[in-house]
Formats: sequence, C-alpha cells, structure tokens
Amino acid sequence: MSTSSKAVVSFIVGAAVGVAVGYFLNSDKKDELVEKLRDQTEKLKDKWKKKKDQFQDELENELA
Repeated sequence: MSTSSKAVVSFIVGAAVGVAVGYFLNSDKKDELVEKLRDQTEKLKDKWKKKKDQFQDELENELA
C-alpha cells in the first residue's frame, strides 16, 4: 500500500470514529457510554499494572 493510500485510509477511519463518538456524545446514551468507557479504562489500568508488577518480579528474580 502506498503512502498516499495509507493516508486516505487513516483519514477515513479517523473521520468514522469521530462521527461515531460525536453521535454517542450527543445522544441520550452519553452517560451510559462514558460509564462503560471509565469501567474499561479501569480494567485496562489494573491489567497493565498486574503485568508490569509480574514483569518486574520476574526481572528481579532473574537478576538476583
């Protein structure tokens, strides 16, 4: 895929995401969507923290 094709595809995907976010933020389901996003963000943070801690423990055990 050429550079200009990638740029066009990226623009189209970005525009579609922007339209979808704008639609949901202006709809009645805004609060529900925001709450779901917060929940998912917290889950991801917890998951990454556990992975980081696990990696750090393994690294410390390897170096000890």
